[in-house]
Amino acid sequence: MSKNVVFRHLNLISAYKQHRIENPTLRNRYKTTKRMIRAIWRSIVIAESETTVELEGNHYFPPETIKSEFLKDSDHKTVCSVKGEASYKSVVIEGDTNENAAWYYPEPKEEASHIKNLIAFWNGVEIIDE
Repeated sequence: MSKNVVFRHLNLISAYKQHRIENPTLRNRYKTTKRMIRAIWRSIVIAESETTVELEGNHYFPPETIKSEFLKDSDHKTVCSVKGEASYKSVVIEGDTNENAAWYYPEPKEEASHIKNLIAFWNGVEIIDE
């Protein structure tokens, strides 16, 4: 391969990477799981589903698979430039509260419409992939 061809190839790779940075697309980065996934905090299962959406290392659970008795609404919000504004819930079990440990996008940007109202967890909530 000539140096000229290699140089053009590297330029194309660089242009592609720059395009991905400037125009991130979530639709190409998520997958739907078809196996049991559980969210556990303090040894209590707070969500379990055989179908979650996995995006950026997080499992988003359908609302009907959440044990809502363990969640309390929070006023906390954050903004993602790609997904939109996230709303949060705290996990409460036996008087212990894990503040803002669950989040979801009630009105996501179109790019993230596939995770609308699905709930993800963090901050000590263990995700078990079976």
